[in-house]
Amino acid sequence: MPLSEYEQRVLDQLEHDLGQDPSLHRAMNRGPRTPGRVIAAIAGVVVGLGVVLLGVVTQIPLVGILGFVIMAGVALWALLTPRKGQGDAAQAARPAAGPAPQKPKKDFMQTFEERFDRRRENGDL
Repeated sequence: MPLSEYEQRVLDQLEHDLGQDPSLHRAMNRGPRTPGRVIAAIAGVVVGLGVVLLGVVTQIPLVGILGFVIMAGVALWALLTPRKGQGDAAQAARPAAGPAPQKPKKDFMQTFEERFDRRRENGDL
């Protein structure tokens, strides 16, 4: 079912507004997390869970609280640190002469329609 004119205008405006949001652009262009950080986070959460269980078995509340703090701290460390390709190193690599020339961006719907047409022509549908 095709969109009405109003719906199409609203969709176009939303696409335009999303394309102009620099924080969303940075969030969507993050690289993957490093495997070492993921492994360390999993190990830290397991150790924290072990400390919590030790606190429950020994019936010492402070040990259980310490285990929870370890689990929460390691999880936050893993989630909130910058991903690969972000941070100071990425900004230092940027040339100081000025911003690089930007290519004109295609509209989301234009790109989507071009891909659909290519697939239809190639018989991939």
